[in-house]
Amino acid sequence: MTTLGDRPNTALLVIDVQNGVVCAAHKRAAVVTNIEQLVDRARRADVPVVWVQHDDRELAKWSDEWQIVSELKPDDGEPRVEKNYFDSFEETNLEEVLCGLGVGRLVVVGAQTDACIRSTLHGAIVRGYDAMLVSDAHTTEDMTAWGSPPPDQVIAFTNFYWRSHSAPGRQAGTVETKDVEFAPAG
Repeated sequence: MTTLGDRPNTALLVIDVQNGVVCAAHKRAAVVTNIEQLVDRARRADVPVVWVQHDDRELAKWSDEWQIVSELKPDDGEPRVEKNYFDSFEETNLEEVLCGLGVGRLVVVGAQTDACIRSTLHGAIVRGYDAMLVSDAHTTEDMTAWGSPPPDQVIAFTNFYWRSHSAPGRQAGTVETKDVEFAPAG
């Protein structure tokens, strides 16, 4: 279990499912559908949904590219975290948000697998969180022109790597959308 002993709650962390990030993403429709199902299930279980949005030159704040995709609708009361780096914890208020919600366990979904997903997973583990990656609810675009493997291989390797990741007193791993179980917060 988490090394954050006073934080028994779980949150669904939705990273960068923004128009400009996932417009050309691998299996975009299926991944967004899986995320939509998880958001609905988390809400029904009274589990917090925390939305992360990247902001940079290509994703200027309030632009259409910066907006969360139309299939997903953050509720007014759900926290939003704005970030400028791959790791969603780096120079953001994410730690404060999660602390305020009593969260020590994260269920992670979103984009991009090879950047913000990996960085945030590592950021969570080193900060004491349990971090579960939903294996069929994260994606990336084709970066083969820059030397990356094809997206399906990036996703498969990330799932393989995170499935066997470990750290003292913390849990990591992967789970498919259909197998995610949210317990009510508290």
